[in-house]
Amino acid sequence: MLRIKDPARSLDFYTRVMGMRLVRKLDFPEMQFTLYFLAYLDDRQAQEVPADDGGCTTYTFGREAMLELTHNWGTEKDPEFSYHNGNDEPQGFGHIGIAVPDVYKAAERFESLGVPFQKRPDDGKMKGLAFIRDPDGYWIEILQPNMMEQQQKDSSE
Repeated sequence: MLRIKDPARSLDFYTRVMGMRLVRKLDFPEMQFTLYFLAYLDDRQAQEVPADDGGCTTYTFGREAMLELTHNWGTEKDPEFSYHNGNDEPQGFGHIGIAVPDVYKAAERFESLGVPFQKRPDDGKMKGLAFIRDPDGYWIEILQPNMMEQQQKDSSE
């Protein structure tokens, strides 16, 4: 779960930029917060999400992977408000990771969308992986599952 300041900005980022789909939104007016549950679903899977509240909730909590965003009402109206990203001092939470088929093509796409990078694929000692930042400054590792295997093959040729 990541706490978010502005749901409009974060939902745009995680749906349009990261390609996730909003599966479920749950409002808790008595405690003044909203939960947003996002996942990677293809068109067929998206059609399988139950329309009724109970079925949709069961589906949401039964997925193998789900990103939960929590919005505490009112934070979007406070220009001074921000969440700690976990990587600044004192460190705590680090990042989430998203696997892509080609990290370099993904980085090109993020660049064209104006997404801020923490690390580009060829920066630093670890080549072939990137880190981007979401609207709240949380780091997202962009990795290619076969990158290390591919680098080993390339170095042995």
